[in-house]
Amino acid sequence: MSLVIIFLLWFFSSPFFALSQPTTSPQDFLLSCGDTVGLTTGRLKFLPDKDFQSLGNTTSLKQPGLLPILSTLRFFTELQARKYCYVFNVTQGDKYLVRTTYYYGGFDGGTQPPVFDQIIGGTKWSIVDTAEDFANGLSSYYEVVVAAVGNSLSVCLARNNNTTSHPFISAIELSKLDDSLYNTTDLNKFALSSIARSSFGDDARISFPDDLFNRKWNSFKDLNPVEENKNKVNPEDFWNKPPAKAFLSSITTTKGKPLQIQWPPGPLPNSRYYIALYFQENRAPSPESWRVFNVSVNGNIFFQDLNVTTNGVAVYGNEWPLSGQTNITMTPRNDMPVGPIISAGEIFQLLPLAGTTFPRDVVAMEELAKHFKNPPIDWNGDPCLPWENSWTGVTCNKSKHTRVVSIDLKGFEISGTLPESIGNLTALKHLRLGGNKLWGQIPEMKTLTALETLHLENNQFEGWIPQTLSQLPILREIFLQNNNLDGQIPDGLWKPGLNIQVSPGNRLTQPA
Repeated sequence: MSLVIIFLLWFFSSPFFALSQPTTSPQDFLLSCGDTVGLTTGRLKFLPDKDFQSLGNTTSLKQPGLLPILSTLRFFTELQARKYCYVFNVTQGDKYLVRTTYYYGGFDGGTQPPVFDQIIGGTKWSIVDTAEDFANGLSSYYEVVVAAVGNSLSVCLARNNNTTSHPFISAIELSKLDDSLYNTTDLNKFALSSIARSSFGDDARISFPDDLFNRKWNSFKDLNPVEENKNKVNPEDFWNKPPAKAFLSSITTTKGKPLQIQWPPGPLPNSRYYIALYFQENRAPSPESWRVFNVSVNGNIFFQDLNVTTNGVAVYGNEWPLSGQTNITMTPRNDMPVGPIISAGEIFQLLPLAGTTFPRDVVAMEELAKHFKNPPIDWNGDPCLPWENSWTGVTCNKSKHTRVVSIDLKGFEISGTLPESIGNLTALKHLRLGGNKLWGQIPEMKTLTALETLHLENNQFEGWIPQTLSQLPILREIFLQNNNLDGQIPDGLWKPGLNIQVSPGNRLTQPA
């Protein structure tokens, strides 16, 4: 079942504050897509994306007053590619916030932005549809929190049935998060797709460096009274380490009355969500500086007898079911001297991961891509997942541990060599590489016990046929004609049920 993802979108309506000394973390990647020299926004230094992406075309938008980060983009015209991936070197097990930014600007000469998919790792993350925002003069961004299951993390775009023009992207930001952030969610099973992140009661938007993890906090105000906070909080006191600025103001109500807010403002699809709510007592410390109240979400108790002090407190819901409009109600205890109060909130939709391709298969396929001089242009990112966006010529099984079962690149004019690591694809049933320009020796394949067909005909392989091919128990076809092989054909290859073709071409002799 496909998931409908709704996001509150950031409007880049004013320049960031100019601060000294641009900085990024050693494991942060900030890319200005389509840019050639990079740019600095506040204390964030964006690199051009040319070292991460060789596909597509780049263009500049000539719109007056447009922020530099939105003034260039990369768009992808290659119809034969199943996906267009940016791949980042990361640390296995670490968690990252990934943000993709889009501003259409009519780059293709049209008036309607194209609709397409975006993929994180092997999971279809969301549909990118920026039409409404562009019509209102806005840019759009999408965010996801994800754990790295290997030493690389891919962010990909892909066409879908509704893509009428070309997928495009303006910027990608990947920021490493501390272990404590969002640690109640099993990121081996889910990614967290951002719905809203808000500071309540003020008009300011908060981002880096106030938020050290490059999160963006939008403002949220309604008809409830707003109070300024007189006490500072320490972000390190909270698992999610919200910025201190998120507590500068709060929404409240009068003594004895429940506080009700509709947040996020828009309706949500029926799904499970991670909710984090942040509170702080805003009055100066005194015996009266406390508030105790119940927190309910859509009429269901979220937290009972919450004691809010000047140090601040946060409550979390890990897999909270929501659908439609969300109403948060804070009901005071009868003896509370003031009304309830709330300072900030975050909400994410739980995105079930599609699984991962067997790590040894991923490494073997990446090694194969390196040995090919001109592999298919979409041989990047996860080789199998999502299944409809697997690498060209690659077929994988649909099981708990996704494995590569077939490679079929017949007649692709590929040059290069076949590495020994092909033997790590132990679930491979079919290897069809005929009609290319591959050279070198045929590697040992004795570990490919599931192999049924081996087609290497019409290439430039040389040397001998590996003896171990005769040990493959269910091999039924070997096509090796029209290469430069020599030596004796192994005895074990002349057996019933095995179709072997070695001529014309080659300089092979049959066993005596």
